[in-house]
Amino acid sequence: MDDQNQPILIAEELRKSYGQRAALRGLSFSLQGGRVLGFLGPNGAGKTTSIRILTTIMQPDSGNFSVDGINHKHPEKIRRKIGVLPESLGFPRQITGFEYLTYYGQLYGLPTGAAKDNARRLLSEVGLEARGKSLIGSYSHGMRQRVGIARALVNKPLVVFLDEPTLGLDPRGQQELLALIQHIAREYGTGVILCSHSLSEIEGICDDVVILSSGQVVTQGPVNQILGKGQRNVYRIQIPVTDLAPAQEELTKLSAVLRVSLLGEMSGWLRVELTYSNNGSNPEDYSINNRLLGALIQAGIPVMSFEAEGSRLQDVFLQLTEEAIK
Repeated sequence: MDDQNQPILIAEELRKSYGQRAALRGLSFSLQGGRVLGFLGPNGAGKTTSIRILTTIMQPDSGNFSVDGINHKHPEKIRRKIGVLPESLGFPRQITGFEYLTYYGQLYGLPTGAAKDNARRLLSEVGLEARGKSLIGSYSHGMRQRVGIARALVNKPLVVFLDEPTLGLDPRGQQELLALIQHIAREYGTGVILCSHSLSEIEGICDDVVILSSGQVVTQGPVNQILGKGQRNVYRIQIPVTDLAPAQEELTKLSAVLRVSLLGEMSGWLRVELTYSNNGSNPEDYSINNRLLGALIQAGIPVMSFEAEGSRLQDVFLQLTEEAIK
C-alpha cells in the first residue's frame, strides 16, 4: 500500500485457545506505516500468542488478519511482507555480519551481487559498516541486536516485529537502539510492533499502544490518548524526609485533599488523593496544582518533585490491568 494513511496490518477478532484455556479473546487493532506500536501486557496476557499468530507461526481459532491486504490464510505471502526479531535469537559465531546478511538476502531470492549490496546497505543503516567483516562471535550484545534488526529488514518488510530488542543492553545501548527503531519507521514508512516490558521505552518512542490482560484488549490507541485514561485524582510529591510529618499536616488541611499517605519514608514521596477526579473540565481542576504546592511553600517546605500519578504509562498500565483482573 502506498498510502500511509491506510493500515498496513489489520487484525479483527483474533481468538486462540489451548484446550479449555482461552489465551486470546478477540484481539482487534490496526497499524499504519511509519508508526511504532507498543504491545504490552503482564505475563500470561496473550502477547506471545498474538505475535505467533501475526507472524504466521500458528493459525488463530477464529478471526482474521491481513498484511498489505493479504489475508492470513496465505502465510507464505505474508512472510515476504514482514520481518521478525525474536527475544532469543541465536547467531552463528564463525561468519561475519556481512556474510550473515548476504546469506539471508539470497534466501529471499536475491542474486549474489544484489544480496551483497543489500548487506552493505543494511550494515550501514544499523551503524555496523566498520565491523561488517568481523566475526559475529566478536560482537558485543548490542552489536548482535543491531545485526538481528538488519536481518529482520533484509526483505524490505512493511511490518517489523521486535520482541524485547533492548533486553540486556546498557542505558546508552538502549537509547541508541530505540533511536534506530524510530529511524526505521520514519525513514522507510515501516510499521513497527515493539514488545517490551520497559514501559518507559514504550512511552518514549511509540506512537500507539495496545494493552492486553487475560487475553483481551483493555485499551488501545495513541500513547497520549491512553495517558489521558489514567487516574486523575492522585498526585505524588517528593520532599525532604525531615519534612514529611509537617507536609502531611499542611496538605490534609486543604478541602480538596481526601488522604495523604507515605510512599516510602526513606524516599520522601507522599501520595496525595483528591476528593474528586481532576479531569480538566472546570477551573477548579487547573488550580489544584498551585494550591498543593502553595501550601507547602508557604509552610517553608521544599518541593523536590511533583507529578500526577496517571501521567506515566506505567501508572495507566497498572491501573487498567488491575481493573481487568477484578
